[in-house]
Amino acid sequence: MIFEKVRDALAAQFEIDPEKITPETNLVDDLGADSLDVVELIMNIEDEFGVSISDEDAANLYTVSRIVEYLEKLQ
Repeated sequence: MIFEKVRDALAAQFEIDPEKITPETNLVDDLGADSLDVVELIMNIEDEFGVSISDEDAANLYTVSRIVEYLEKLQ
C-alpha cells in the first residue's frame, strides 16, 4: 500500500509509467531528479501521509525502498 502510493506520486511527478518504478528505483540515477524535484517529492509525501520529514532524514531517502521503509517506521 505505501509502495503503491509512493510509486504513483513519483509517476505523476516525473510523468512516467508507474510500472517502470520498482523498490530499487533511485530518484537521481534512474529518474533524473534534481534537488528541487526531491524537495517537491518530500513535500508531496508529507502531505499524502500526514508526516513531517526532517532535512536530515530526507537526505537519506534516495531510493523508493528507503522511502517506503521510512514511512513504515512512522506508522
